[in-house]
Amino acid sequence: MLLDIRKVMKLVTVRDVPPDIFIKNLAKYLKERVGSIKPPEWALYVKTGCHVERIPEDLDWWYYRSASILRKIYLHGPIGVERLRKKYGGRVDLGMQRKHVKKGGGAIIRNILKQLEESGLVTKDGNRGRVLTPQGRSLLDRIAMYTFKSIIRIQPKLKKYA
Repeated sequence: MLLDIRKVMKLVTVRDVPPDIFIKNLAKYLKERVGSIKPPEWALYVKTGCHVERIPEDLDWWYYRSASILRKIYLHGPIGVERLRKKYGGRVDLGMQRKHVKKGGGAIIRNILKQLEESGLVTKDGNRGRVLTPQGRSLLDRIAMYTFKSIIRIQPKLKKYA
């Protein structure tokens, strides 16, 4: 019994698509259609953590980070700022000492979470952290379906994995 591709498309979630393509599509959507997500003035001059030596090269890094945080909340929510700091951290070079893992910048994550709350995509779950609202979950599932369809257009052989 063969499945109709339209029926399978309804089952596509964020877990089913490649993260890099999904985050790029979601960042593009956030930049164009969600007005409350905008980088602050200091975003052009800030590093993303003490483990990084330079500022981000991409000028749209704020939207990519917002999309990535939304995806992490979808997959691991409820999740708080400290756990997100761990996920966006890295190894810092301490010269002659051994390298140690440091957390990412918390101000960036907090500001992005505030903007996502203002846009109605994320809400607080008591002291447990942030979770997606039904509107946010619906948005991410729609972007995942769009991403899946675009991948199938490029690689028609992948239709059998749907």
